[in-house]
Amino acid sequence: MKIYNISPINKITYKKEPINFSGIKKKPNKTQMQQFADLRVFCHHIYEYKKGLRNLILTTEKSKYKDAIVQRLERENVDYMIHELGNNNINVYFGAKECVDVVKTFNSPKLREISPEQDFMLGIMLGYDKIQQCKRYLDILNGKIKIGKHAVE
Repeated sequence: MKIYNISPINKITYKKEPINFSGIKKKPNKTQMQQFADLRVFCHHIYEYKKGLRNLILTTEKSKYKDAIVQRLERENVDYMIHELGNNNINVYFGAKECVDVVKTFNSPKLREISPEQDFMLGIMLGYDKIQQCKRYLDILNGKIKIGKHAVE
């Protein structure tokens, strides 16, 4: 009996083609390729949420991709909230319904205008270190960090 040293990996050929999420078998154009490149981090955040690594995600994306972002989040059945930033960017909050609902109660869509308590809650929901968030909260209250109404002293 002869045994040949053949690895199945040697038989595999890899094509360098972009991933097609639409299901249509056609080569993406330059605009689609740019969108895919620009939204790679966003797609990775969805992956992390779906795997249970995060309960809430906050990402800043280009406004021109708002429709694609909304379509993807709705297709994935993920709760979300979007704030326009006015500089061709948007803040996209998405994740667990309970977390998104808490963010919706905030007094302002602008992060620099939220209260110290809201800043603390947001940091905890985003998965930041609890001790660091406690230190940050105390620094805001003591005027070492300026946000919201505490920015005016």
